[in-house]
Amino acid sequence: MTEHQPDPVPGAEPERGFALAVFAQGADTAAELAELSELARTAGVVISAELVQHRAHPDPRSFVGKGKLVQLESTFSASGAEVLIVDDEISPVQQRTLENALDGRVVDRTQLILDIFAQHAVSAEGKLQVELAQLEYNLPRMRGMWKHLERLGGGVGTRGPGETQLESDRREARRRVALLKRRLKELSKRRETGRRERRRSDKPTIALAGYTNAGKSTLLNALAGAGVSVEDRLFETLDPTTRSFEQEGRQYLVTDTVGFIRRLPHQLVEGFAATLEETLVADLVLHVADASLPPQEMVDQIDAVASVLNELGADELPVELVLNKVDRVDAVSRKRLANRYPDALQISALSGDGLDALRARLASRFANRFEPVHLLIPHAQAGALSELYELGAPIEERRDEPEGVYILARLSPSTLGRLSRFVLADAERPTDKGQSGETEQSRQAH
Repeated sequence: MTEHQPDPVPGAEPERGFALAVFAQGADTAAELAELSELARTAGVVISAELVQHRAHPDPRSFVGKGKLVQLESTFSASGAEVLIVDDEISPVQQRTLENALDGRVVDRTQLILDIFAQHAVSAEGKLQVELAQLEYNLPRMRGMWKHLERLGGGVGTRGPGETQLESDRREARRRVALLKRRLKELSKRRETGRRERRRSDKPTIALAGYTNAGKSTLLNALAGAGVSVEDRLFETLDPTTRSFEQEGRQYLVTDTVGFIRRLPHQLVEGFAATLEETLVADLVLHVADASLPPQEMVDQIDAVASVLNELGADELPVELVLNKVDRVDAVSRKRLANRYPDALQISALSGDGLDALRARLASRFANRFEPVHLLIPHAQAGALSELYELGAPIEERRDEPEGVYILARLSPSTLGRLSRFVLADAERPTDKGQSGETEQSRQAH
């Protein structure tokens, strides 16, 4: 067991927590507990003590072995902690056993993350997703959470072998789950409509993915002036935010998504599929990694993000790795990073270092997507010209001609298909016509 001095937290007095973990031999105990401590801090809990047991698998009934459970009872009481935080997802049986042994609250890793999500959800959809995930998590645990509800409903007409209050609550929870799923499905359809509009605009879409607190929101602010919160807390960004930026006359859409962590609970991935699916519809995933971390920790975080992307089905999308926070890295370490990740750009979203190179890299990624096209749009069909400007297509040249407006622009195949009736052959371009007309006039003068 290790004792910690709680860090001072401004504002309200934080809860005191006791961390409990079971790790296999050889596991990176320090890194795992550091992440749990950071999760707890984000939820408003200061870890005051911790207890670790090394064994192949947690005990199916009490999570830790019998001897360790006896030690936990005494150390938990002596620590003055108010809540036991378990660095794993525990079963209802394990939770009840621990609560009975300690006579105190027990929160596992999944419940802790859900608590953080509940704090950070801002949009209506985000709040619905949090409520759905919490209900699905709590349903099998309702017996342990509300023992006092295992009684018959009181009052006239309820005496006898009627429905217990607990069963009534379970039925109500299941009804609420079904309702939330319907509402989320409706919201998902609305988001899909927005995506179709974005695809119609032919603006390349880039999804920011990365470990939580890697600096994705800071990068979104630096690229597109999004004004997203960048407080130093895990899962600070929960609801997806899409903004645009311009490079060489072409507009690009960037979406910031929820950050990943090691062992992200599966039901959270499912519960937040509507949010995370923004990654799946992107043209490119920009994987943001924290270059200021110790080398092995950065490798572990990169692998964790790749694992979640694989679980989402986004592993087949093109991925561009960028190493953020290089303003915190010395010159020698930057050279080592360059040797280890030769294709990754080194940037600092905070200082702006490397952002011009990143914008140029992104533009080059989509350079072959657009081709130069010569158009002549009749004056009577100015709506087509408005569409070009609305699409953010870079108009390299515009000239008013008697027959209409001559445009030289770079267009994608889909936009070109819609405007194909205005495309000019080489011999039809106004410049060629003008030159021919001048030649004919000079002939007539002679």
